Order: sequence, then C-alpha cells, then structure tokens
Amino acid sequence: MWRRGHDPVSFAGHDVIDAFDRQSWQDRAPDRGVSAMFNIQHHERIGSTNDEARRLAEAGAPHGTVVHADEQAAGRGRFGRTWFSPPGNLYLSVLLRLDLPATRTSELSFVTALTVADAVDALLPKQSKATLKWPNDVLVNDGKIAGILLERADAAQIIGIGVNVLEAPRNAPYKTATLVGAGGIATVDGARDILLASLAKHLEAWLEHGFEPIRAAWLARAHPIGTLLRASIGGRAEEGVFAGLDESGAMLLDTPDGRKRIVAADVSRGASAGT
Repeated sequence: MWRRGHDPVSFAGHDVIDAFDRQSWQDRAPDRGVSAMFNIQHHERIGSTNDEARRLAEAGAPHGTVVHADEQAAGRGRFGRTWFSPPGNLYLSVLLRLDLPATRTSELSFVTALTVADAVDALLPKQSKATLKWPNDVLVNDGKIAGILLERADAAQIIGIGVNVLEAPRNAPYKTATLVGAGGIATVDGARDILLASLAKHLEAWLEHGFEPIRAAWLARAHPIGTLLRASIGGRAEEGVFAGLDESGAMLLDTPDGRKRIVAADVSRGASAGT
C-alpha cells in the first residue's frame, strides 16, 4: 500500500526508522531530525533535480541542500538516459561540499549505493533485502528499484537518486521493482527522510573511516566473487569472472585475456549465467 503525505512510515506496526542506527545524527539534532542536517527544497514538478541542484551549487548553495520533486519532466540516468519520473516515486538530488581530493570522488558512488540499499531495506518486510550491482544499481528480487547519478558542479558533488515507490518503467530493457510491489509501505516524504538519515550515517562513517569499510559492505551486498559477468563498454563487451573491487572501487574481471580493471560500464550476468 502506498500513501501520500506525511503520515508515519511503518511496517507491521513498527517504526521503520529504527531499522538502522541513526543515533549519531539524532544526537546532533534530536528535535528536528533530517531537517536539521539538510535544507530540503520541494517542487511539485521540475525538469531535473540534478539540474536544479547544479544551478543552486553555482549560485553558492550550502552543503546539505536537497532538491526534491514529486515529478520530473526531464529526469535522466547514467550515460544520458531518460529516467522514468511520474508522480508517486521519490526523486531527489543532494548537494555536497566535501573537502576531498578528486581521486576519492568515485568512492561516493558506493557510499550512495549503500545509503539507498539500507533505506530500501528499512521500507520492506524483514525477509526482503536489497542487493547491489556494480557500480551503484540497487535491486530487489533482481529487479532495479533505484538509480543513482553522480555529477560535479565546480567544487561541489551532486548525488541524484530515484527510487521506484509506486511505479516502475513498463518497457525497460531490464527487470524492475517497486517498494509497493515488493510488499513495502511508505509515503514518499517518509522514504525521503529515511534515505537522508541513511545518507548522513554513511557519509559520517566514510569520512571518519575511509573507503575500505564501505568497499567491504558493498561487496557483502553484491554479486558474489566468482559470478560470471558481462561488462558492456561502448560498443564492445568484456565477459569474465567477478574478482572483486580494487582499492578505488573499479571492478576486477578475470577474462580469458587476463584480469581487467573496469571503471565505467553497463554490467549484467554473463551469457551462461543468465541475466
């Protein structure tokens, strides 16, 4: 069941916000929750939340600015693809100003994937668990339930996130999923606040402890080592056995021609392993 508005988000009578430990950010803002950490700007309809976040970044908007829209007219995903954006789903972009070298910005993709996976878990029945596909696809029952797009605006990082709450693309070339279809109960605003709380938690852990714990947590949710995968890179494909991630998050693939380091690709199961 899907509900609009600001009603408490719950499953089986329990407050799902308690599904993960938010104590660190609650200690800093016990009365105002995520609104104390993020400046949320809501739009009923917008072209693209990432484009608006970029405009705000260039105008000097502060760290923690969030652009949330009920609907996008020009939502997009990786490689410039259109992102299905009807009312009833969650679309937001977060502007971050992190004093980090450019060499570490790729790590943010994995931080965000874990953020979304934890939030999705909190909104689903306990027996359901989100999984991850390199680099940052979030899946439920092997169906894509969320997409992530990271961009830069001068010195700022922009994280774009779309979560299928009520609807999923009908003609997508891959399997899809929704929170409601997977048995979850959520309001869009409730899902947004849970996601932002999860982001605060994972950003804090990453900035304090570095990438290695994030890398380990991502691997624990992803396709197992030894899975046959296909990486489509432009017009060519590499197929091989998944061998993990290197220290920067690049995918390692053991192919007949040796180990390959993949930094950007569409990934699917290998031919003999299905899709």
